[in-house]
Amino acid sequence: MTDRQVLEGTVPLDMGGERIDHVVVEMFPDFSRSRLQQWIKSGELLVDGNQVKQKFKVIGDEKITIDAAIEDVVEMIPQDVPLDIIYEDDDIIVINKPVGLVVHPGSGHDDGTMMNGLLYHDAELAKVPRAGIVHRLDKDTSGLLVTAKNISAHKHLVDQLQERTVSREYMAIVKGVLVSGGTVEEPIGRHYVDRKKMAVVQDGKEAITHYRVQERFEHHSLVKVKLETGRTHQIRVHMAHIKHSLVGDQVYGGRLQLPKNCSEEMKLALRGAKRQMLHAWRLGLIHPVTGEEMFWEAGMPEDMEDLLDLMRYEAGGHNDDDGDMEVHYVFE
Repeated sequence: MTDRQVLEGTVPLDMGGERIDHVVVEMFPDFSRSRLQQWIKSGELLVDGNQVKQKFKVIGDEKITIDAAIEDVVEMIPQDVPLDIIYEDDDIIVINKPVGLVVHPGSGHDDGTMMNGLLYHDAELAKVPRAGIVHRLDKDTSGLLVTAKNISAHKHLVDQLQERTVSREYMAIVKGVLVSGGTVEEPIGRHYVDRKKMAVVQDGKEAITHYRVQERFEHHSLVKVKLETGRTHQIRVHMAHIKHSLVGDQVYGGRLQLPKNCSEEMKLALRGAKRQMLHAWRLGLIHPVTGEEMFWEAGMPEDMEDLLDLMRYEAGGHNDDDGDMEVHYVFE
């Protein structure tokens, strides 16, 4: 007897007016277009509990349900992609993702992803939606991710993310000298003009970002960021919104503007920063089986550490007599 798994998702509001067969390709990227179309035809894919035709146009916010066989839930090929696994048991895997590794296949990245590596590491993950991946980091963001090894753990982790009990903290190097920490609570959705970008938009989804100053430098700041929600590019969009975009951000950082009177070494370093200086350094969650509260930490990658060392050197150290430098802030 074949086991089955019910998968669910909600149609993004910004996809209103599009055909259902186009929408679900974006919502469920682990499945081929042909398989999704077949599920629509067979009635295994429902919209608000109803069978629809491929040309059905959504309004937005509809509930999509797929009642699919567990085997071949993931149709990607296993590949020997190196994974920095810092914790693993029978239910979860915690990975320290390096800069440059794509989490799962998408436009322009058909293979060589973390998902391909997970399937190579454990073939049983093919029976779990998205090979157990429940959240992601951008290609050029480094740091900690948790994945599920079975259906039960997957559901628990998804529920925790929705209930906001998963703790995700980041380190970011941003432009400008921040006076203090704060909270950005602005809705995020697709950019009205450039649909490949996200933006603060009036009709976007709720997004809440907390940040604290860790160190101040002559022209930059190191901040610790804690997410309350998990929107696409949330930290990058919110920090750009308050005019403190991430150093190296090629999408939201705007044109490179070198600070006045900075050294040649600093100019070279800033020109060489071709990716956003963002690292997911701490992850906390409730274990889906034991109920234990667990935390992991991962040090910043070399490029961020090198840039920070240069900023510290040019700022003259961590502290000064006037109290201009602030270090070791922590979340309450």
